[in-house]
Amino acid sequence: MAKPIVRFAPSPTGRLHVGNVRTALMNVLFAKAEEGMFILRIDDTDVARSTAEYEQGIKDDLSWLGVTWGKTFKQSERFGMYDEAADKLRAAGLLYPCYETSDELDRQRKLLRVAGKPPVYNRAALDLTDEQKTAYEAEGRTPHWRFKLSGGVVTWTDMVRGEQKIDVSSLSDPVLIRGDGSYLYTLPSVVDDIEAEITHVIRGEDHVTNSAAQIEVFQALSTHLPTFAHTPLLVGADGKSLSKRIGSLSMLELREQGIEPMSIASLLAKIGTSDAVEIRHSLEALASEFSFTKIGRAPARFDEKDLIALNAKLLHETAYEDVADRVPGDAAFWNIVRANIEKISDVDSWADIVLKPMSGEIADEDGDFCKTAAEFLPDTVLPETWSALITHLKTETGRKGKGLFMPLRLALTGQQHGPSMDDMLVLLGAEKAKARLRGDTA
Repeated sequence: MAKPIVRFAPSPTGRLHVGNVRTALMNVLFAKAEEGMFILRIDDTDVARSTAEYEQGIKDDLSWLGVTWGKTFKQSERFGMYDEAADKLRAAGLLYPCYETSDELDRQRKLLRVAGKPPVYNRAALDLTDEQKTAYEAEGRTPHWRFKLSGGVVTWTDMVRGEQKIDVSSLSDPVLIRGDGSYLYTLPSVVDDIEAEITHVIRGEDHVTNSAAQIEVFQALSTHLPTFAHTPLLVGADGKSLSKRIGSLSMLELREQGIEPMSIASLLAKIGTSDAVEIRHSLEALASEFSFTKIGRAPARFDEKDLIALNAKLLHETAYEDVADRVPGDAAFWNIVRANIEKISDVDSWADIVLKPMSGEIADEDGDFCKTAAEFLPDTVLPETWSALITHLKTETGRKGKGLFMPLRLALTGQQHGPSMDDMLVLLGAEKAKARLRGDTA
């Protein structure tokens, strides 16, 4: 197989979310696995809703995830190419003007449904005379333009779904150009895929039916035809669509929550496949394991709990050098607290405990007990000091179990759970530990 050329084509009308990031990853990992090229295409033909801020946000999100592209371009700079393609389709009799209003089309669909028929456009516009067209335009109507489908069966071999057959007589002729002259997705996408020599179109399975129409547009304009791969869509842990909650699952939101990019990439690359969902530390590692044959047909379940668990595991394995610019304290501090965090932001609470002055929680009945501990504590704290302290206090006071160690943990950290007290005592140091055991702020 020749080296593939793939593309990811987001619209700059919002930030990237887990759904379209998964599509991007499928393209990136396939390209990396086959030493091909990944192209970032900005689909900004909707000039009214597209913004430069969202475009930059998309690029920032991809870069944060470790994604790079060999080429990028914007559709808004290529309208001349789309005009030429439209003229070619008109000349071939495959792009025809229609004058129905939205209300008229809606009534037509409702009547067909009442009659028990599929709501397929009736092609009435093909029978319009020049005089009728002129009369419509005199009313102020401007035509939208539809592509005339063949009425036959379109077949292709999908890299995920296998052999596909779509009878396009069951589809309405797709609108390629709106009444205001603006282009819908289909024609610019096909023109760009031809010009960029895209070898594989990898996207969600909601585009399967669209692909049949697009294949006919490809064939009308060129001999170039990509291979298609339609992956199952994402659903939540409850099996329901993520669409209503997608705002909370944007890359911007997840980044602000303290989620690591490789946690997101690892989860999105593995769910819905035959592979176990496990942390990988680079896109290259994920690419080495990527195969379309591993992708199942069932929807891929995205569970935020799984993401948090993966994120925690990643941080537990992360060396200090990789987070030094993002966390307070030194390597010793990080190596002790990392096993007790789920997000990088969790480090702050431990920094407050270890690095900033605080007064621990000492119940009245534990005051003398904690002061006894302070008196026994040596001036130099070593990893074995905590065990020695516990052993001594057990003998001296007769306390045991939680009644022995919990008052000390609370006095020293203010927390019932956390890193090993062997390590925490070393981090605090003798002076700070003694002050907290006495009930002083330190």
